[in-house]
Amino acid sequence: MVWSRGKRSVMKHPSSRAFFAYWDKKRGAARAPDRADIDPAAVRGLLGDIFVLSCEQNLGFPFRVAGTRVCALAGLDLKDQSFAALFTEASRSEIGEITTVVADETLGAIAGVTAAREDGSKAHLELLLLPFNARPHTPVSVTGVLAPFDDECGALGPFTLTSWRYLHQPEKLLPRAIRKLQIARGLMVYEGLR
Repeated sequence: MVWSRGKRSVMKHPSSRAFFAYWDKKRGAARAPDRADIDPAAVRGLLGDIFVLSCEQNLGFPFRVAGTRVCALAGLDLKDQSFAALFTEASRSEIGEITTVVADETLGAIAGVTAAREDGSKAHLELLLLPFNARPHTPVSVTGVLAPFDDECGALGPFTLTSWRYLHQPEKLLPRAIRKLQIARGLMVYEGLR
């Protein structure tokens, strides 16, 4: 599983790649950026595909914010609606687990999604889920992109997960820790390193 810095991207949709690049830049050396670090004006062209979810699993990860194209794909205003409820029953527990891992483990995830159009044909979409840095006394949330590969989808039926993977990032060791590891011989355990 790859992280995009210096490696081939696993993201296919231009909206996913652009939002991930912005998110990655904003996080700097941290595992994830703070929610306040994301400036909507900087990703103005992507706002229709972007959403923010509240990490309340018992409520199905309700939408805090959803872009206009995301709402159009669902056929309704998604504010306070359950993200998990957009998926087929077979995919619902899996998307819940993926969203929980993104928030709890501070890992991004990318997924392939399909849904039926009104005419019965299948639409293909890409789902990107990215964490925000968790802060005390602040509700945990994740952000992401849901973008169809075909611009003319209209309202779609329930989503089905077809594939997914976590975006494991390379560990960032502090220079002092790197020096210690260079001189280490045998098995050594350093607490506090991630």
